[in-house]
Formats: sequence, structure tokens, C-alpha cells
Amino acid sequence: MSDTQTFDPSEIERVMKTAPVIPVLVVKDVGKAREQAEALVDGGLKVLEVTLRTTDALEAIKRMNLVPGAIVGAGTVINARQLDEARGAGSEFIVSPGLTQDLGAAAVASGLPFLPGIANAGDIMRGLDLGLNHFKFFPAMAAGGIPALKALSGPFGQCLFCPTGGITAETAPEWLAMRNVLCVGGSWIVPDGASLEEINARAREAAALSN
Repeated sequence: MSDTQTFDPSEIERVMKTAPVIPVLVVKDVGKAREQAEALVDGGLKVLEVTLRTTDALEAIKRMNLVPGAIVGAGTVINARQLDEARGAGSEFIVSPGLTQDLGAAAVASGLPFLPGIANAGDIMRGLDLGLNHFKFFPAMAAGGIPALKALSGPFGQCLFCPTGGITAETAPEWLAMRNVLCVGGSWIVPDGASLEEINARAREAAALSN
């Protein structure tokens, strides 16, 4: 994509509506990345967020992109340099834990679907000033849980969210029942040491949730 591509908010909404849960992946063994992506996509979770928390994250994005049907993005993007690196690795969307003016401006200029993290009203207002209205509510539980997001929904009824952080298979349905929640992010789909069969089973359960 060129740096002059027009930012289209509907693109991140399309990503968010693809499945009720976006797996948040911390890839420690890049040799398993493609197989894990295959298990997730086969289970019905096509949108995969690879966090930039490990040295092999960018390589994992490249390998997961080889899986038919996968929509692979980069998470834990905290500055414009990382955004460029993730874009170069083939990321189809960008997720950040927070929102700064510099990162927000760079993301909008890139044209990539962008899901910035917010935790309060000031964060949301910063995003709205940049033309953004789709947000990752993070860290969802530590930031006040469902009551906090309901409170924010009053003055910011035009915004749509992907709560992430502390959400489990048991609590996800309650979040997804909120009218302004399009999906949730979850690390429970691929726990440490999980087999491909377990990952596939967890993906199928998550994909069956209503959103």
C-alpha cells in the first residue's frame, strides 16, 4: 500500500465482523506458526492478531499469511517504526495497546485497517479527532470491565469496540451481547503448550459464539 492511500474506517469494521473472537497470539516457536494458523482458520477464526512481543513475530506473520483464508495482523504496535515493519511483513491490519498522536497519524496515513487501544474518554476523543471510531477496549477487565464500557458508550454511542484483556471463554458471551461490541480479543484460544487439536477445538467453540 502507498502512504497516500485513503483511510477507510469500514475496512477495520469488516475485519472485526469476520468472527466473534480475534485470537491474540504470542508466537514463541515460529516453526509452528503456519500450522497454528491452519488450525485456527479451519476452526472458523480467520482473523489472527500476532503480537510484536517476540523476536519472531514478523516472520510468524509472513508464514501465517501463507494460509488460505487467514487475515493476519500485527498487535502490540506502539510506534510508527513498528507499523512500517508490520506492514512490510504483510500485516493486513494493525492493533495497538494505546493511542498516541504520532502512531494514530501514521496509521491513518498508511491506509491500513487500524484498531487502537483505548481505556478512557480522553483516549476515545483523541481517536475521534483522527477520524477513528473503532477501538480496542484495553485492558478490558483492569479498565473496569463491562460497567466501564457501558459508561463510555453513553457519550460515545457512535463508537464500536473489541474488548481485550482478561476476557475468557466463559465471559466472552456477556461482552458480545453488548450492542457496540463487534468482537473480543482473546489469548485463551492458543494457550502455551496447546496441541493443534486443542487449538482447533477452542477455535470452533469461539467461532460459534454470537456476535
